[in-house]
Amino acid sequence: MPKKPHYWLKNLVLSILIGSLIMGGCAREQTNPSQTSPSSDNLSKTSLESVTADSSSLEMYNDLPKLEGTAKVELVVKGSPIIIELDGNDAPITAGNFIDLVERGVYDGLAFHRVIREPQPFVAQGGDPQGKNPNFPVSQMGTGGYIDPETGQRRFIPLEIQLEGEPEPTYSQAMGRQAGLSVPPVVLKHERGSVAMARSQAPDSASSQFYIALADLEFLDGDYAVFGKVIEGMDTVDGIEEGDRIESARVIEGVENLKKGQD
Repeated sequence: MPKKPHYWLKNLVLSILIGSLIMGGCAREQTNPSQTSPSSDNLSKTSLESVTADSSSLEMYNDLPKLEGTAKVELVVKGSPIIIELDGNDAPITAGNFIDLVERGVYDGLAFHRVIREPQPFVAQGGDPQGKNPNFPVSQMGTGGYIDPETGQRRFIPLEIQLEGEPEPTYSQAMGRQAGLSVPPVVLKHERGSVAMARSQAPDSASSQFYIALADLEFLDGDYAVFGKVIEGMDTVDGIEEGDRIESARVIEGVENLKKGQD
């Protein structure tokens, strides 16, 4: 008699992986994703609640950069280029935030602090500005975000999900498993090579940390904002190890499509 598939085990593995993505805006305290980590992007409960409550109106995001159209960014890791195509048509705020941070030099020198390939390929994640300090341990990264030098405050961006057939993205609302939808009709899917923003439990808590999908991760669709895809250099991505740094990040095409604030 054939053995029944262990669906409970598969679901457990998915829960562990998703949990490792949420924690600390992907906080990394343990290399093994089956072990627990601190939660919530190192923000206080009050901070998280205010982020979620205020995001009911997009007026608070009028000053955020937006990408109108597409652009391409080159990351150099281990001396090799990784080319990412950004989609500002379906993720204007998320893509705009990323390209703006690239232009500001935020990602230069930052480490990939979480790389998960076991028990199955998952993500390579980086973008914690605490990594600018070469003495800051990679093992303690995962709680940082971009601090706007003009305001002295952390920049947050809303969860931005474009659904098929809708004229505009849906903001500040999980549209996948967290909302009870197993197969959400999203335009930008978690396919191998997709680039998306990490966040904490609060939908609107993404800042600068991003991840590259190492496999198709459809169970994340609708809950995390995909904003681009690796179009060249996926072999380099496959070779990334924890602690590897982004030697440089630059916009190589489409910078004219970046609109800052009320532009």
